[in-house]
Amino acid sequence: MSGTSLDGIDLAELVFNYSEKKWNFEIIAAETVPYSSFWKDELRDAINYSEEKLERLDFKYTEKLSEEILKFIKKHNIQKIDAVCSHGHTILHQPDKGFTYQIGNLPRISKLLHKTVVCDFRVQDVELGGQGAPLVPIGDRLLFPEYDYCLNLGGFANCSFEKNGERIAFDICPANIVLNKYAEKLGQDFDEDGRLAASGKVDETLLQKLNTLPFYAEKPPKSLGLEWVKEHIFPLLEAAEISSEDILRTFTEHIAVQLANQFSKNASVLITGGGAYNSFLVERLKSLASVAVIIPFAEIVEYKEAIIFGLLGVLKLRDEVNCLASVTGASKDHSSGKIYRG
Repeated sequence: MSGTSLDGIDLAELVFNYSEKKWNFEIIAAETVPYSSFWKDELRDAINYSEEKLERLDFKYTEKLSEEILKFIKKHNIQKIDAVCSHGHTILHQPDKGFTYQIGNLPRISKLLHKTVVCDFRVQDVELGGQGAPLVPIGDRLLFPEYDYCLNLGGFANCSFEKNGERIAFDICPANIVLNKYAEKLGQDFDEDGRLAASGKVDETLLQKLNTLPFYAEKPPKSLGLEWVKEHIFPLLEAAEISSEDILRTFTEHIAVQLANQFSKNASVLITGGGAYNSFLVERLKSLASVAVIIPFAEIVEYKEAIIFGLLGVLKLRDEVNCLASVTGASKDHSSGKIYRG
């Protein structure tokens, strides 16, 4: 799994078991391979690439993924692999225009790995009229049913929950995709514990402009991409002409406000993703919403999306539903992804 926050490539060796009508999982090994500055720049800039240049990047990234997966297999001496389940990295996501593009999903990946590969999970959903995102909620339902809400704080914040027997999920707002950018301006890869944000002050005018963006009034299903952030968020932040610390403080408050708007009183909220470690953001959420926040052990915080994309691959191999129309707005529930036999 590679997310929009550009932390790196998440790799996990997983065992799934289905018994007594319930899915269970075990994490055998997991690690994140950080991106070099070269790859961060490539993935960040690829949104502006020509079709030809993007195809070349897709080829290079497929080789990069294969190389890191093979290293991981060798390092952990992994035997008897049923399948490699890979999300790739999202470059373009414009479901309203009928397309989404994740690089690293070329058939070449199975040839390089000599393994069965399940990948490219989003395209089919968009072809069926859906948002192609979020895809994690089926895993929330099957693996973490005891929580009222599952909240992921990655590049974007998204949540899922049950309502009237259906799983509902949507992107809430940008998160680390913005926070990391302004932390980098201050010489940090990310805002550890939210300390940089805590040192700034809220710009109330900017906060009001952020909170009144039309996206937040839209009903789900809805999803966000880097394109939306570039068009609607970054121009507002730059126009404010305030310090990076104040931008971080104001945007952290914005995230907390948007999160608090989603949750019913006294609900239990499982928080995962890198933002779960942003203690300042979590405290701001607690102060704005009367909810019980649960932060699980580190491997689930950091690798929940990798775990669930593993499950999506297993479901695809079993030809079972792994994509919910109630979540994405597609015309039907379906089993999404491509299978390349190694």
